[in-house]
Amino acid sequence: MKRLLTGTRIIDFSWIGAGSYTTKILADLGADVIKIESTQRLDTLRVTKPFKDGIPGVNRSGYFADRNSSKRSITLNVKSEQGLALAKQLITDAHLVSNNFTPGVMDKLGLGYDILQNIRPGIVFVSMSMQGANGPAKKDLGYGLTIAALTGFMHLTGLPERPPAGTGTNYPDHIPNPGHAAFAILAALRHQRRTGEGQMIDLAQIEPTLAMLGPNLMNYFVNGTIEERAGNTHPEQAPHGVYPCAGDDRWIAIAICTDDQWLALSRALDLPQQPGWASLAGRLADQVALDEAVSRATEQFDAHTLARTLQTQAIPCGPVQDARDVLERDPQLAARKHWVTLDHPEVGPSTYNSAPYRYSDALSQPTSPAPLLGQHTHEICRDLLGLDENEINQLAKAGVLA
Repeated sequence: MKRLLTGTRIIDFSWIGAGSYTTKILADLGADVIKIESTQRLDTLRVTKPFKDGIPGVNRSGYFADRNSSKRSITLNVKSEQGLALAKQLITDAHLVSNNFTPGVMDKLGLGYDILQNIRPGIVFVSMSMQGANGPAKKDLGYGLTIAALTGFMHLTGLPERPPAGTGTNYPDHIPNPGHAAFAILAALRHQRRTGEGQMIDLAQIEPTLAMLGPNLMNYFVNGTIEERAGNTHPEQAPHGVYPCAGDDRWIAIAICTDDQWLALSRALDLPQQPGWASLAGRLADQVALDEAVSRATEQFDAHTLARTLQTQAIPCGPVQDARDVLERDPQLAARKHWVTLDHPEVGPSTYNSAPYRYSDALSQPTSPAPLLGQHTHEICRDLLGLDENEINQLAKAGVLA
C-alpha cells in the first residue's frame, strides 16, 4: 500500500520534543525526513532516559526513539563552510525545512528563510519557537513545562488549595504543538504542490496550547471568572473522579453526566440512596459524602472487571491504566495494532507508537526504527550529494561530517 507523503523530502533541524514529533508524523506518512545532527551538540533526547536495559548511550534512548521513527540521520557540522554548503545542497531538492530553535538561530547559521528562498524557490520553512518570531518575548527559552505555565494550563492542573501540579508530562510537546504544526505544514505543502509557492510558517508554541483552554478563557472573557484548580471534580457532573479499587495503586475513573447514569451506577454498586442524590444539584452539594460512598464500593472490585461491568450498563468509566496495562493488557489497542515492533540496530526489537489514525488505502505506521547518530551520513552524501568515497572520507576527516 502507498504512503501519502512519499516523494516529499524534509530537511529537519528540529530537536527535543515538539519539533521532532512534528516531523515524525510526516515521516511515518512516508516523507523522507533527513535529520541534521551533530556530534558537537547532541539532540537532548538522545541522552534522555529511559535507556534500553538502563545502559546510557546516544542510540539507546526510548524517548528519542519514539520521536524519530522513520527518519534518516546525517551528522553535519553546518557551522563549517563546507558543512553549510552541503546543507544548502540538500535543501535545493527539498520541499520543507523545519526547526524549533529560538528566532534568529537559523539566520545566524546562514539558513534563514530569506536565504533559502533563493536556494530553493517555493520552499516551505517552518519555525517552531516558544513565543514566535516577533513580540517582546520572542527570545525567551522554554520547554513544555514553561509553555504550560505561561498559557495558564498549569494553573488549572492539581488539587484545590495546593500548588499547580502540571500534567506529569510536557503535554504541549506531545499533543497541541506537533498536531497544529503538522496541520499547517500539510496545508502549505498542498499549496506548494498546486502553485509552486512556498511559505514561511511561524508557529509560536504557546498559542496551540491556548487552544486547549477555550472554556476557561471564555469564562473569564464573558463572566470575569478566573477558574481555579478543581482536581478531578467537574462543575456540572457528579460523581466525577478517580476512585480506589482492589490492589496496590489501582483506580477507576467514573464520570456521571445524567441522572439516569447515576441511577445505573447506584444500582450496580449498591450505593446508599441519600435524600437529594437523585438530582444533580443534590449530588454537587454533597460531593464529599458522595465520593466517600462510591470509594467504599469501588475498592471491593478489580478495576478492569468493574469497568467492563459498568460499561455494559452505559456508565462512562475506565480503569486507570499504567504503562504495563497500556502496552500488554489493552485489548482495544492490540486489536487496532497500535503497537509496532521494529528491530533497532543497537538495542534490538523495540516497541513504537503507530499513528493514531488509519487510512482505507494508505499506510501510516512507522517504517523504520529511530536512526543511529549519523547512520545515513554515507548514503545521503553518496546518493543525494553525489560525493564519491574519497570525498566522503576527506570530509569526515576534516570534521565536516561530524
